[in-house]
Amino acid sequence: MNADRSTPVEHIPGLMRVESTSAEELLAHCQAMPGPAEPDRRYCTVEEYVDCPPEHVYAYLRAGHHLEEWTYSVRDFEPADRPGLWVGYDRLVPDTRIFCRVVANPDAMTVDYHCAWDQGDQLWMIYLMRVVPATLVLDRPGSVITWTNCRHPHYDANPHPQLAPSADRPWVGDFWGLFQAGHQVEMRNLKTILEYRYGNDEPVSRPPLRALSR
Repeated sequence: MNADRSTPVEHIPGLMRVESTSAEELLAHCQAMPGPAEPDRRYCTVEEYVDCPPEHVYAYLRAGHHLEEWTYSVRDFEPADRPGLWVGYDRLVPDTRIFCRVVANPDAMTVDYHCAWDQGDQLWMIYLMRVVPATLVLDRPGSVITWTNCRHPHYDANPHPQLAPSADRPWVGDFWGLFQAGHQVEMRNLKTILEYRYGNDEPVSRPPLRALSR
Protein backbone atom coordinates (compact mmCIF):
# COMPACT_ATOMS: atom_id res chain seq x y z
CA MET A 1 0.00 0.00 0.00
CA ASN A 2 1.12 3.54 -0.69
CA ALA A 3 1.65 5.36 2.62
CA ASP A 4 0.63 8.63 0.99
CA ARG A 5 -2.89 7.20 0.72
CA SER A 6 -3.42 6.93 4.47
CA THR A 7 -5.79 9.54 5.88
CA PRO A 8 -4.00 12.78 6.85
CA VAL A 9 -4.20 13.39 10.57
CA GLU A 10 -6.19 16.59 10.14
CA HIS A 11 -9.03 14.53 8.66
CA ILE A 12 -9.21 12.01 11.51
CA PRO A 13 -12.01 12.96 13.92
CA GLY A 14 -11.72 13.08 17.69
CA LEU A 15 -8.16 14.40 18.08
CA MET A 16 -7.03 17.19 20.41
CA ARG A 17 -4.23 19.07 18.66
CA VAL A 18 -3.04 22.66 18.81
CA GLU A 19 -4.56 23.29 15.37
CA SER A 20 -8.07 22.55 16.62
CA THR A 21 -7.93 22.95 20.41
CA SER A 22 -6.57 26.09 22.05
CA ALA A 23 -4.19 25.89 25.00
CA GLU A 24 -6.97 27.32 27.17
CA GLU A 25 -9.37 24.59 26.05
CA LEU A 26 -6.75 21.92 26.66
CA LEU A 27 -6.05 23.29 30.14
CA ALA A 28 -9.74 23.25 31.04
CA HIS A 29 -10.10 19.72 29.68
CA CYS A 30 -7.10 18.46 31.66
CA GLN A 31 -8.25 20.13 34.86
CA ALA A 32 -11.62 18.41 34.52
CA MET A 33 -10.10 14.95 34.08
CA PRO A 34 -10.07 12.68 37.14
CA GLY A 35 -6.86 11.94 38.99
CA PRO A 36 -4.38 14.62 37.85
CA ALA A 37 -0.79 14.11 38.96
CA GLU A 38 0.12 15.62 42.33
CA PRO A 39 2.57 18.54 42.01
CA ASP A 40 5.32 16.61 43.86
CA ARG A 41 4.82 13.32 42.03
CA ARG A 42 8.12 11.95 40.69
CA TYR A 43 6.77 9.79 37.85
CA CYS A 44 3.99 9.98 35.30
CA THR A 45 2.79 6.80 33.57
CA VAL A 46 -0.12 6.25 31.20
CA GLU A 47 -1.11 3.12 29.32
CA GLU A 48 -3.59 2.15 26.61
CA TYR A 49 -4.84 -0.80 24.61
CA VAL A 50 -4.76 -0.21 20.85
CA ASP A 51 -6.47 -2.38 18.26
CA CYS A 52 -3.48 -2.38 15.91
CA PRO A 53 -0.70 -4.99 15.50
CA PRO A 54 2.40 -4.30 17.62
CA GLU A 55 4.76 -4.28 14.66
CA HIS A 56 2.75 -1.43 13.09
CA VAL A 57 2.59 0.46 16.39
CA TYR A 58 6.34 0.12 16.95
CA ALA A 59 7.17 1.25 13.41
CA TYR A 60 4.91 4.27 13.83
CA LEU A 61 6.46 5.32 17.14
CA ARG A 62 10.00 4.60 15.91
CA ALA A 63 9.60 7.19 13.15
CA GLY A 64 9.93 10.33 15.24
CA HIS A 65 8.25 12.61 12.73
CA HIS A 66 4.93 11.06 13.78
CA LEU A 67 5.20 13.10 16.99
CA GLU A 68 3.83 15.89 14.80
CA GLU A 69 0.62 13.88 14.45
CA TRP A 70 -0.25 12.49 17.87
CA THR A 71 1.23 14.99 20.31
CA TYR A 72 -0.75 18.10 21.11
CA SER A 73 1.89 20.65 20.16
CA VAL A 74 5.22 19.30 18.79
CA ARG A 75 5.52 20.42 15.18
CA ASP A 76 7.82 21.28 12.25
CA PHE A 77 10.70 18.84 12.83
CA GLU A 78 13.77 19.13 10.65
CA PRO A 79 17.32 17.73 10.97
CA ALA A 80 19.50 19.63 13.44
CA ASP A 81 23.27 20.05 13.31
CA ARG A 82 24.12 16.52 14.52
CA PRO A 83 23.23 13.11 13.04
CA GLY A 84 20.03 11.73 14.52
CA LEU A 85 19.10 15.00 16.24
CA TRP A 86 15.95 16.82 15.17
CA VAL A 87 14.62 20.24 16.04
CA GLY A 88 11.11 21.62 15.81
CA TYR A 89 8.72 23.77 17.80
CA ASP A 90 6.64 23.02 20.87
CA ARG A 91 3.65 25.21 20.16
CA LEU A 92 2.35 24.88 23.71
CA VAL A 93 4.10 28.21 24.25
CA PRO A 94 5.26 30.71 21.60
CA ASP A 95 8.68 30.58 19.93
CA THR A 96 9.89 27.50 21.83
CA ARG A 97 12.27 25.16 20.04
CA ILE A 98 12.30 21.48 21.00
CA PHE A 99 15.17 19.12 20.22
CA CYS A 100 14.63 15.36 19.99
CA ARG A 101 16.57 12.15 19.43
CA VAL A 102 14.82 8.77 19.11
CA VAL A 103 16.42 5.79 20.88
CA ALA A 104 14.66 2.55 19.93
CA ASN A 105 15.12 -1.19 20.48
CA PRO A 106 13.27 -3.41 17.99
CA ASP A 107 13.70 -6.59 20.05
CA ALA A 108 12.06 -5.11 23.15
CA MET A 109 9.87 -2.73 21.09
CA THR A 110 10.88 0.23 23.23
CA VAL A 111 10.92 3.76 21.83
CA ASP A 112 12.41 6.54 23.94
CA TYR A 113 12.22 10.20 22.96
CA HIS A 114 15.17 12.16 24.40
CA CYS A 115 14.10 15.81 24.27
CA ALA A 116 14.78 19.28 25.62
CA TRP A 117 13.50 22.78 25.12
CA ASP A 118 15.84 25.46 23.71
CA GLN A 119 19.03 23.36 23.26
CA GLY A 120 20.16 19.95 22.02
CA ASP A 121 23.28 19.37 24.13
CA GLN A 122 21.55 17.84 27.18
CA LEU A 123 18.38 15.96 26.25
CA TRP A 124 16.98 15.57 29.76
CA MET A 125 13.22 15.30 29.02
CA ILE A 126 13.02 11.57 28.31
CA TYR A 127 9.73 9.91 27.37
CA LEU A 128 9.92 6.12 27.74
CA MET A 129 7.49 4.10 25.63
CA ARG A 130 7.04 0.36 25.20
CA VAL A 131 4.83 -1.66 22.86
CA VAL A 132 3.64 -5.01 24.24
CA PRO A 133 1.81 -7.59 22.08
CA ALA A 134 -1.68 -7.77 23.58
CA THR A 135 -1.74 -11.51 22.80
CA LEU A 136 0.84 -11.97 25.57
CA VAL A 137 -0.78 -9.89 28.29
CA LEU A 138 -4.49 -9.70 27.41
CA ASP A 139 -4.96 -12.78 25.20
CA ARG A 140 -6.38 -10.66 22.40
CA PRO A 141 -5.04 -9.14 19.18
CA GLY A 142 -3.54 -5.68 19.22
CA SER A 143 -1.08 -3.84 21.39
CA VAL A 144 -0.63 -2.39 24.84
CA ILE A 145 1.38 0.85 24.96
CA THR A 146 2.97 2.15 28.15
CA TRP A 147 4.47 5.64 28.48
CA THR A 148 6.48 6.86 31.46
CA ASN A 149 8.03 10.24 32.16
CA CYS A 150 10.29 10.87 35.19
CA ARG A 151 10.54 14.22 36.94
CA HIS A 152 14.10 15.27 36.19
CA PRO A 153 15.38 18.08 38.47
CA HIS A 154 15.46 20.44 35.48
CA TYR A 155 11.66 20.45 35.49
CA ASP A 156 11.91 22.57 38.64
CA ALA A 157 14.15 25.22 37.08
CA ASN A 158 15.31 26.05 33.57
CA PRO A 159 19.02 25.09 33.38
CA HIS A 160 19.57 27.48 30.45
CA PRO A 161 17.40 30.57 31.07
CA GLN A 162 19.59 32.62 28.74
CA LEU A 163 18.33 30.52 25.80
CA ALA A 164 14.63 31.21 26.39
CA PRO A 165 13.02 33.38 23.71
CA SER A 166 11.79 35.77 26.42
CA ALA A 167 12.34 36.23 30.14
CA ASP A 168 8.66 35.63 30.91
CA ARG A 169 8.28 32.48 28.79
CA PRO A 170 6.58 29.71 30.84
CA TRP A 171 8.83 26.76 31.65
CA VAL A 172 7.89 23.18 30.80
CA GLY A 173 8.05 22.20 34.46
CA ASP A 174 5.30 24.70 35.24
CA PHE A 175 2.91 22.19 33.65
CA TRP A 176 4.09 19.11 35.57
CA GLY A 177 0.88 18.90 37.60
CA LEU A 178 -1.01 18.44 34.33
CA PHE A 179 1.35 15.90 32.75
CA GLN A 180 -0.79 12.90 33.71
CA ALA A 181 -3.91 14.35 32.11
CA GLY A 182 -2.02 15.83 29.15
CA HIS A 183 -0.30 12.54 28.37
CA GLN A 184 -3.65 10.77 28.55
CA VAL A 185 -4.97 13.21 25.93
CA GLU A 186 -2.01 12.50 23.67
CA MET A 187 -2.22 8.75 24.25
CA ARG A 188 -5.85 8.93 23.19
CA ASN A 189 -4.74 10.79 20.05
CA LEU A 190 -2.24 8.01 19.36
CA LYS A 191 -4.85 5.29 19.83
CA THR A 192 -7.35 7.12 17.62
CA ILE A 193 -4.89 7.59 14.74
CA LEU A 194 -3.58 4.02 14.81
CA GLU A 195 -7.02 2.41 15.05
CA TYR A 196 -8.51 4.69 12.40
CA ARG A 197 -5.87 3.90 9.79
CA TYR A 198 -5.52 0.22 10.62
CA GLY A 199 -9.28 -0.24 10.84
CA ASN A 200 -9.68 1.33 7.40
CA ASP A 201 -6.98 -0.89 5.89
CA GLU A 202 -4.65 2.08 5.40
CA PRO A 203 -0.90 2.30 6.02
CA VAL A 204 -0.49 3.32 9.65
CA SER A 205 2.71 5.29 9.07
CA ARG A 206 3.08 8.27 6.76
CA PRO A 207 6.14 9.88 5.19
CA PRO A 208 7.51 13.03 6.86
CA LEU A 209 5.66 16.21 6.04
CA ARG A 210 8.79 17.63 4.43
CA ALA A 211 8.83 14.72 1.97
CA LEU A 212 5.14 15.25 1.18
CA SER A 213 5.70 18.94 0.47
CA ARG A 214 8.51 18.44 -2.02
